Amino acid sequence: MHGDGSLPRRVRIGYGSGSVATGAFGTVPGLMLLPFLTDSLGIASLAAGLIVFLPKFWDVILNPIAGRISDRTVDPRGPRRPWLLRAGIGLAVAFALIFAGPETGSRGADAAWVLVFFLAAATAYAFFQVPFVAMPAEITSSYDERTRLMTWRVALLALTIMVAGASAPLIRDLVGGRAGYRVMGVAMALLILVGVISAYRGTRAAPIGAVEPGPGSLRDQLRIVATSPDFRHLLTTFVIQALATGSMLAGVDYLARQVLGDTGASTILFVCFVGPALVLTPLWARAGERLDKRRGYVLASLVFATGALLLTTARVAPPGVVFAATALVGVGYAGIQVFPLAMLPDAAAVDARRTGSNRAGVYTGVWTAGETLGLALGPALYAVVLTLGGYRSSTSGDVAQPDSALTAIVLGFSLLPALLTLGSLWWLRRYSLDASTVDAMADGALPGEPGPGRVAP
Repeated sequence: MHGDGSLPRRVRIGYGSGSVATGAFGTVPGLMLLPFLTDSLGIASLAAGLIVFLPKFWDVILNPIAGRISDRTVDPRGPRRPWLLRAGIGLAVAFALIFAGPETGSRGADAAWVLVFFLAAATAYAFFQVPFVAMPAEITSSYDERTRLMTWRVALLALTIMVAGASAPLIRDLVGGRAGYRVMGVAMALLILVGVISAYRGTRAAPIGAVEPGPGSLRDQLRIVATSPDFRHLLTTFVIQALATGSMLAGVDYLARQVLGDTGASTILFVCFVGPALVLTPLWARAGERLDKRRGYVLASLVFATGALLLTTARVAPPGVVFAATALVGVGYAGIQVFPLAMLPDAAAVDARRTGSNRAGVYTGVWTAGETLGLALGPALYAVVLTLGGYRSSTSGDVAQPDSALTAIVLGFSLLPALLTLGSLWWLRRYSLDASTVDAMADGALPGEPGPGRVAP
């Protein structure tokens, strides 16, 4: 570390590059898997939503276990880095196989193939993501340095979402048919592998924090984590907003093909969604330093919801208006990624200082379980909306849809995410940690007590 306690830029970039893997896996299944099931394999929308949801629900159970295992890993490279490589390679292989199933002629067999390998990919992802998210709480104790670390992570995450989200539909359409999905799956698996190796190598110079797993069973530790009100409120906010984001991701391809009538619009929508984040992520970080993270998070959420509400006009508005509203959503999206990810290490570090036991792995395990649940429920909820609207599945993707299905496509992409995001703010307003509280804890003082070298008010 530098003399002022900041991390070298190569470590920030190295850590942030892990978002290439998490961004690709978090984006492409949410964008492509539901259309693949409904419009290529001919699976009914409700059953397709269940297939998308079940492996992610398994992650909800597995993530806290993965956090506890990584907490107790003993390795010269630290407790987290070995898992980046081990699980990351497995994730890339399993991801490619999701879309590589043979044409069996049986919808049941095709659905089973997708389910099995999506489940394998979700398992590997848990053991990559949880250690990855746990690292910031251990490699730096600085309140502002964690925000800078998250700035790199979110910037690279936004870049990955744009590259993966824009290129995946293009690759599919260029090749065509199920072969297009197979080629797309391999291309995205290679992108995941690049992120895995970059994160593993890029963090080799990062400080290795001392990990002292708390005593007792996993249930005991989860019970202790649940006693942290700030963590609970932050997690609830983030999960609800992940649900909103997951619903929007699931609707992009449907909106482009069925409402805008242009398959190429999927790429434009993604560029509009992620492009602003590439520019504005550092600005959100600076806003957090001036306004405080919680206030910045509220502002970003309101921007996101405003853009989503404007998208309710997608059936009647010109495409330019739809793209502009999506760009406004992207402005807010950058902020709702930066702030919670920067606030999570604060909650974990305050708990470690208060209790004398580092449970960062358990904290991030619960966190990623919640995020996974939200991102899984988003497409599942969108599938329910499609079903209520009478959406018609097919193996060719060119079946005419009733007017009710088109309305469902738009509302699931716009009004539903907006209402979810606004509702999540009820929990965020109860989050209480700020810079002074976190810094006091870092100095060894309990909230309300002076730390070393400080004077009590």
